[in-house]
Amino acid sequence: MRRHIWVIAAGVLALVAILVVRNQVKVYRGRQAAALAMEQRQRLAQQAPDVVRRQALLDMLQPVALANCQLERFGETHDGGYLMCANLLNGVASGYSYGISGYDQWGCDISTRLGVPVHQYDCFNLTQPVCPSGRTVFHAECVGDTAGTLDGRTFDTMKGQFERNGDGSRRLVLKMDVEGAEWRSLLSAPDEVLAQIDQLAIEFHWLKDDDGRWEQEHTHLLVLQRLKQYFEIAHLHFNNAGCVGGLEPFPTWAYEVLFVSKRLAVVDPSRTVGGPHPLDALNNPSLPDCRPTAR
Repeated sequence: MRRHIWVIAAGVLALVAILVVRNQVKVYRGRQAAALAMEQRQRLAQQAPDVVRRQALLDMLQPVALANCQLERFGETHDGGYLMCANLLNGVASGYSYGISGYDQWGCDISTRLGVPVHQYDCFNLTQPVCPSGRTVFHAECVGDTAGTLDGRTFDTMKGQFERNGDGSRRLVLKMDVEGAEWRSLLSAPDEVLAQIDQLAIEFHWLKDDDGRWEQEHTHLLVLQRLKQYFEIAHLHFNNAGCVGGLEPFPTWAYEVLFVSKRLAVVDPSRTVGGPHPLDALNNPSLPDCRPTAR
């Protein structure tokens, strides 16, 4: 009888021990989950200001519907091709293609279509593209915020280059893909330089600082605020060759924007635009797409 009681007692103690262990595990897991949740909240709190600023930047980049713009593609089939309001190019006297890396179908298409010279600028790749059907002029020089020489390469401002080519007061069309130099080049451009540009097709780039962190959005916002004083945004295209995380809500660190002078653009407030255009193409067709389908 006593043995039976001891067996029952031992079973009860074992059950209690199991319950105690389960409760300890539950408490431990609960603490782990709470600590993880706190860590995630802290991480989100740290990221929130950056995300909010990037969202403000993305909101500023949203295109408007233009009643008088017929988009056509100029340049390469993939990377190097840009959508332009083809019917609004007739008043252009010269074209400028900044950052060509040895090829420039955009400049050749503009020159051939409009019958105007296109000045090509690149001080890193000195290969001069051939354009038998147009008038392209290659300059072994880059665009920047000041004139001078850096590491043996020549730089000048847009104003200096326009004036040197006799375009100081002419209406112009520009394409710019200069791997991050666009921000300071545009921020330093005088008002009269921006005012003479009919259309600007540009690829903007996010850059990283020396510690590998994405640079602050302050300069980006300043540049866009300035550009939107003179231009309407007619098109936005995300470069799939730069798809990356950590820049939310941006899906990529490179994106192309078409700016159309307010002298020419007629906004249609009854329509909205968003998502890829049928003439858009992947910058790199061998890589997956990360562009948003709609907004």
